[in-house]
Formats: sequence, structure tokens, C-alpha cells
Amino acid sequence: MSQAIEWVVVPDSPKEIEAVVRQCRRLVTKRALLAAGVAVVPIPGVDWVTDVAVLLRVIPEINRAFGLTPEQVERLAPDRRLAVYKAVSAGGGLLVGKLVTRELVIKLLKLVGVRLTTQQAAKYVPIAGSAVSALLTFSSLKFVCEQHIQQCVSVSRQLMLPAPGPSVAAA
Repeated sequence: MSQAIEWVVVPDSPKEIEAVVRQCRRLVTKRALLAAGVAVVPIPGVDWVTDVAVLLRVIPEINRAFGLTPEQVERLAPDRRLAVYKAVSAGGGLLVGKLVTRELVIKLLKLVGVRLTTQQAAKYVPIAGSAVSALLTFSSLKFVCEQHIQQCVSVSRQLMLPAPGPSVAAA
């Protein structure tokens, strides 16, 4: 079975970036709603597993939409690849252009640890606790993914800038 060729398509205009942002936000909302539905289940720990699983799928999908998976970045022209690495290091993009691992996702979830700890405690309050847990799951995943989307936007905007280098004068 042959593997399909994935073209590297980095949004290169503000209009294209906004279209990708809208697409990613719709994806995140769907997946966060799914995770929130699981958070209603009063079994401790199942929501954490779901949150990690959702982020392990969503973050690479966001990277792919922006043309920023590790494979896509490696296929860029050397000057554009360098620009991606510089933009990622300057912007602190934890998951932009990187292989998304369980450990990285857990590190990311620790950024919203207070919300998720409250979510776990809320499960023990009958009925209202499940609703609070679902709300906290939804908002935490939306927050984490929105931060990632904004980092991808920042990298994409940096790639729109003209590459530094010698200018060629017309003769």
C-alpha cells in the first residue's frame, strides 16, 4: 500500500490564516464537546484519559492545517524552515512543528491544572458536579487549543514576512 503525498501548504495571506483559524476552532469545539460529554461520567480518571487522547489528536490536526507538522516543516525550503524554527523558539510554541507526545500533552495540561483539579473534585458533587466537570473540561480544552492556534498563527504570520537576505537590484 502506497502512502499518499502530503503537500506542504502554509497559509500565506491573512485571509487564508483566518480561514484555517475558523476551521481549527470548529474542530476544537467538536472535540471539546465530546470530552465534556465523557466528563459527565462519574468515573474518576476517565476524563483525564479522554482529555489527553483528544489533545493527542487535535494538536497535530491543528499543526497540519497550518502546514506545521514536523514532516511538513522538513519539506519547506531551507529559508522558510529556518523562519519556522526561529518563530517557534521566539514565540515559545511548545507543540508547533513538533511530534506531539503524551508527555508533551500532559505538560500542556499542567498549564491548566487548577481547572482540571477542580474538575476532578466536582465529580463528587451529585448532578451539579457533573455539569461543572463537563464545563471545566470544555473550557480547559478550548483554552489549551486556542493558545496553540494563536502560536500557529504567529508562526504563519512570520512566514509571510519577506525572507532576510541580500536584495537583488534590477539591472
